[in-house]
Amino acid sequence: MIKMCVVQSRVLSLLAGLLLLCRIGAAQSITLVNPVLSGFYPDPSVVKAGPDYYLVNSTFSYFPGLPIFHSRDLKNWKQIGNAIDRTTQMQFMKQRTTRGLFAPGISHHNGIFYIACTNIDDGGNFVITAKDPAGPWSDPVWLPAVRGIDPSVHFVDDKAYIIYNSDPPEHKALYPGHRTIRMYEFDPVAMKVTGEEKILVNGGVDISKKPVWIEAPHLLKRNGWYYLYAAEGGTSVNHSEVVLRSRSVWGPYEPYAQNPILTQRYLPEDRKHPVTSTGHAQLVDGPDGNTYAIFLACRPYTGDYYNTGRETFIAPVEWKNDWPVINPGQQEVQYYYQAAYRESAQPGALPQSGNFSYTMKFEKTLDPSLLFLRTCDSSSFSLGKRTGLTLKLKPETCMGTGSPSFIGKRQQHLFCSAETAMTFAASSENEKAGFMVYYDENHFYYLCKSVANGKPVLQLFKGRERSDEMELITAAPYEGQSDKVELKIEANGDHYNFYYAVNPGKWNILKGGLDAKYVSTKHAGGFTGCFFAMYATSSGKVSGKAASFQYLKYSGNDPMYK
Repeated sequence: MIKMCVVQSRVLSLLAGLLLLCRIGAAQSITLVNPVLSGFYPDPSVVKAGPDYYLVNSTFSYFPGLPIFHSRDLKNWKQIGNAIDRTTQMQFMKQRTTRGLFAPGISHHNGIFYIACTNIDDGGNFVITAKDPAGPWSDPVWLPAVRGIDPSVHFVDDKAYIIYNSDPPEHKALYPGHRTIRMYEFDPVAMKVTGEEKILVNGGVDISKKPVWIEAPHLLKRNGWYYLYAAEGGTSVNHSEVVLRSRSVWGPYEPYAQNPILTQRYLPEDRKHPVTSTGHAQLVDGPDGNTYAIFLACRPYTGDYYNTGRETFIAPVEWKNDWPVINPGQQEVQYYYQAAYRESAQPGALPQSGNFSYTMKFEKTLDPSLLFLRTCDSSSFSLGKRTGLTLKLKPETCMGTGSPSFIGKRQQHLFCSAETAMTFAASSENEKAGFMVYYDENHFYYLCKSVANGKPVLQLFKGRERSDEMELITAAPYEGQSDKVELKIEANGDHYNFYYAVNPGKWNILKGGLDAKYVSTKHAGGFTGCFFAMYATSSGKVSGKAASFQYLKYSGNDPMYK
């Protein structure tokens, strides 16, 4: 009897212990939700420094450039700054929105952070440094010997190397899209390349198959192997990630027989909630010691049409016979992955993944996620607790390549709404202020307040291709009792709806069903994504007027998260 009680007690203790382990395990599990950075956050590069992760993305001709995100769990990311945040560092005047800063690479060594990047039309490749990734970052050091794009600095065996995409050998392309991966040794003290440039990859994994656009290269050393992994196939639906390895950092590099290690190009187009265009990956060890890939991908609402740009995704990596395979055992990149480690929240951070809502007020400082076109003209705006964001009307327009009165926030969902409350009274027809969905200089929709025939009106314009003029779609008389109006834009996959309210919250539709494809990457071209932007202009003339915006409300409602 005593023995039976002892056995029962031991069994109960074992069950209690297993239950406790299950509870601990549950408490230490995390659900990674894709994309981890929703909206126009392309070309991600990530580095681990102790328990902390830092991530940077391309921004092209938007300012400030190169957002810096921090995380401790690869799920919750908080923007802590921008690497290019001073106009004395860099600005992008006269460059179209899809030019500017391409594909940064971030690294860390001996307490110093490095970002290598390309200003595609003005200076080429450069490196900036910081002791604190939140900034300040140094002025750029230009690297004229590094001719190409997608540079990244890697520290391997106590030496530094800069690896990048460049022209074919002797600048003689064997076929369209023929590129090379090249490398220099890099002196991180003198901030310059040393020795001779060497071609590590010519064309891609198998040049006999005419691979295109080998780019975004990274280096990794593991178990005595040097891994060179890069994107291939172009940054659209044929995008992929491939890997090669060598016993020497200088090669020769042998391609993996099962390349590509990540792609979605073979999957049916009509699959539910597709993820496409996967590639431009960087590998990093997670908090659990396992390897994860951070990469770009897209979420189209139909075909290859999307307005959210290229976004930042995550997937697990499995090492098979000393080769890395991204998203092992599955063809489709998933919206959810489970990992066995503890989640680490980011207090005060704007949400970035899944469906989310927020209200942004403009009282003391601008959130670092808000962007200008090409530079920051600090004389053109002000902030106040009562007035909110005040934008002066400038002659520059969003159709040019100057610096208009424009402040935008990325569209982060296929299905979402964004709204603001604006106070503005125009005196002439050239004076306009309002809210817009903006892709580039020719592709946008603009909901604004102005005057026509001497009377206040609400107008909806559309950008014109190959033109510096807008097309008026519709207009309605403004019948409010004050100068204040609420403006709202709804994105519903393939179309947008535009609303206004002269009484708070009582919405009137000005126009619905406007074609979202017109402001999509597929139609407009380029590498960016849509913005919801506050914009005021005097259309080429001088004006003393200004418009005040009280807030920016945003709410996402994508069906893949329901």
